Amino acid sequence: MATLSFSILCPNTSFSYFTFPSKNVSARPILLTFPCRNTLPLTLSAAKHPSASSETNASTSVTVAPENNENATAFVFRTRNRIGLLQIISRVFSVLGLRIDKATVDCEGDYFVKTFFVTDSRGNKIKDQKSLESIKKALIEAIDGDDDATVSVAPATRGVVVRKPQLEFGEGKGKAERMFGLMDVFLKNDPISLQKDILDHVEFTVAKSRFSFDDFEAYQALAHSVRDRLIERWHDTQIHFSKKDPKRLYFLSLEFLMGRSLSNSVINLGVRDQFADALSQLGFEFEVLAEQEGDACLGNGGLARLSACQMESLATLDYPAIGYGLRYQYGLFRQVILDGFQHEQPDYWLNFGNPWEIARIHITYTVKVEAVAYDNPIPGYGTRNTIVLRLWAAKPSDQHNMEAYNTGDYVDAVVNRQRAESISSILYPDDRSYQGKELQLKQQYFFVSASVQDIIRRFKDAHKNFDEFPEKVALQLNDTHPSLTIAEIMRVFLDEEHLGWNRAWDIIIYDINFNFVENLKKKIGLDYDRLARMSIVEEGAVKNIRMANLAIICSHTVNGVSRLHSELLKTKLFKDFYELWPHKFHYKTNGVTQRRWIVVSNPSLCALISKWLGTEAWIRDIDLLIGLRDYATNSKLHQEWKMAKKVNKIRLAEYIEAMSGLKVSLDAMFDVHTKRVHEYKRQLLNILGIIHRYDCIKNMNKNDRRKVVPRVCIIGGKAAPGYEMAKKIIKLFHVVAEKINNDNDIGDLLKLVFIPDYNVSVAELVIPGADLSQHLSTAGHEASGTSSMKFLMNGCLLLATEDGSTIEMIEEIGRDNIFLFGAAVHEVPALREKGPALKVPLQFLRVVRMIREGHFGFKDYFKSLCDKIEGGNDYFLLGADFASYIEAQSAADKAFVDEERWTKMSILCAAGSGKFSSDRTIQEYAEKTWGIQPCRCAF
Repeated sequence: MATLSFSILCPNTSFSYFTFPSKNVSARPILLTFPCRNTLPLTLSAAKHPSASSETNASTSVTVAPENNENATAFVFRTRNRIGLLQIISRVFSVLGLRIDKATVDCEGDYFVKTFFVTDSRGNKIKDQKSLESIKKALIEAIDGDDDATVSVAPATRGVVVRKPQLEFGEGKGKAERMFGLMDVFLKNDPISLQKDILDHVEFTVAKSRFSFDDFEAYQALAHSVRDRLIERWHDTQIHFSKKDPKRLYFLSLEFLMGRSLSNSVINLGVRDQFADALSQLGFEFEVLAEQEGDACLGNGGLARLSACQMESLATLDYPAIGYGLRYQYGLFRQVILDGFQHEQPDYWLNFGNPWEIARIHITYTVKVEAVAYDNPIPGYGTRNTIVLRLWAAKPSDQHNMEAYNTGDYVDAVVNRQRAESISSILYPDDRSYQGKELQLKQQYFFVSASVQDIIRRFKDAHKNFDEFPEKVALQLNDTHPSLTIAEIMRVFLDEEHLGWNRAWDIIIYDINFNFVENLKKKIGLDYDRLARMSIVEEGAVKNIRMANLAIICSHTVNGVSRLHSELLKTKLFKDFYELWPHKFHYKTNGVTQRRWIVVSNPSLCALISKWLGTEAWIRDIDLLIGLRDYATNSKLHQEWKMAKKVNKIRLAEYIEAMSGLKVSLDAMFDVHTKRVHEYKRQLLNILGIIHRYDCIKNMNKNDRRKVVPRVCIIGGKAAPGYEMAKKIIKLFHVVAEKINNDNDIGDLLKLVFIPDYNVSVAELVIPGADLSQHLSTAGHEASGTSSMKFLMNGCLLLATEDGSTIEMIEEIGRDNIFLFGAAVHEVPALREKGPALKVPLQFLRVVRMIREGHFGFKDYFKSLCDKIEGGNDYFLLGADFASYIEAQSAADKAFVDEERWTKMSILCAAGSGKFSSDRTIQEYAEKTWGIQPCRCAF
């Protein structure tokens, strides 16, 4: 009995592994994961690319033989035509610190012979035999083949054939020199070269006159210039991966909240300053052009941003990985606030094109409709490695269209096209209707099938025996959305690759469940309640598939995304399974990338950290931030730290004024609560606390008001379109803001700001400018809480419940440096059981009554909101935690007025944030779960 192993990110961002019993498959595990600097190989010949045509696959052998003359060492290369070879050789010599004095080219029949005359950095020839062997080895290592460059998987009816250009050397040495000379020029990054590239793209890509173009057109040209450099590195990386043939990770997620790409790309490429200088000489500012880019909002909240962080960390840590997602025509809806109410508008993010993607029209797979690939390069920091995020777009099948056209039914052809394209058009279709549920299922299967086909094609391009599949493939499926991969990959193996199990697709899950339940009966007996809970199939009038149970049953490891989350999986969510298989359950805490959330979003803090640590190495090795603890009481650092925070608060205040017209005081505490709006995240508790603060100030005398710590309370986040309570919370904040912001008695002591359409780019302004960040989830409901990690990295203090990863943050930064409140996770069930008997403070009852009685207007509209938190209906325990919450707020006020103490706490927060980098998360999964190794592209 063979074993296929899968791993998945379970509901609430848990992780798990799946194991299928199978026939005719190697007993080694195939790794599929769901969430949730090496040298080149040594070889004397470049292998054929198995997917290329016979013409392209002409034998390519390379020999390297050093020969000494009087003044230099000659390295001689003899090979068939090898596009890109000269560029690779030149770069190897450059990296090794060697100088090419001259080079010659000759032809011997079909062979190309090139001789490089090389000296060392002092102009001497290389005599040492050991050095010669090392140089020879490095040169041989760098010779490789490509990955996707020659492949065509388009339907045969399209007649799309992709081949590498051929060069006949018999036509003469001159043509050979010209061809290789053109192909082996590496893009330069000096100001003149960058300006030429930008202006060329203005004229030939954007199609504008280079003498007249605006900021947006300049941005487009700039983005294409940066993309050119990404593609160079991407090609080098894929060539390297293709030669090394490592085990690869395939990262599947229906959500990627990438945000903007320009700033992150130029920083990771190491060319930010060069581009800024080049643009300045052309009369443009880099920062202004960067603002022209729209957000790629192909996801919602922490899970989607986690996917983006993990892709960037995979590239930075040199892991061989490819991401898969959907190229939604409309991203997450745009949030528009009208009279305090949320309205949703389509996010036409592709209206002005996407300069970061490369359409791969020759890479398509049939899933009833056609799945067309769009590739987005993801660069690593401090490395040449650039990996790819491949997004699928649904297009109509040519065959179906031709049938309609042949019958003269033009309208039907158009309708079929619209129906096909709708599969990848909308992020999260509304599933309140049957049609919405059906579209979601189609969307998930379309995504899974295309990705699985691409993964298996890649494997078959380089390997003939599926016994090698477990050694070369690891799949990470992010959350339960791509869980159909489990059944789909089995279907492909069994029905298309004929590896055994001649079962149809529609009986696989039922077959797995039958075998599981029968085996479970032998272990636990006829405990029908437990059998029903653990079954994959939920019985009823309409049978439902429990994807989480499928994940657990087919797994050998279940990973929580924080320590607390893992305990909740074992004791609550998957208690029955934990009792059956306790050895399966582990955890790995989530993380976020410091490149995006410090280097890109907070350049002033980035420079300050590098100055005081004396190195920029922390950008790749974030554990070095712990060195800031040595300076936590240094008065000079305190002064510079406060100045960096002030710069960021000025940026945020300017944004608030431009967005809302509201001027806020820089001396006030910037108190931020930015999350998806949901009852368990308790934005309502924040609003009730604000009302309490307002009520207290209103009832103070003037002398007492002078002692009040001024606050700017900032909330941002979107409510799901069908989530009525969340929308009422947004409306409540606006009516309270209107009351307070226009109250002359209050002035700058309290201001309320709602940031509409909160996204990654806005977060890059808000997070660096925040003094205090609130994380108010009822204990036991937040799996990880990656947003708190972003604030922590930026030296922002946290006011939080002991939930998710906050417990681990306490260990890293100390309980004295965080404002904690609320019931602990083990106390929550008992508090809920009290129901109407649960006593709540009078302050809580007062502020709820103010809302209920219409103090802020809309009395009838907010009645249901008040009913949800009074009379024993307070499931998320706002009343039970209210007194503790107000006490924590008072502690924050007291600390804020003590500048020395507050600054020290801020420094210690940043210093202790190293554990919460996605680099650490990815490295743990790579080593302990996926079994992949770094594969660094050295040149």
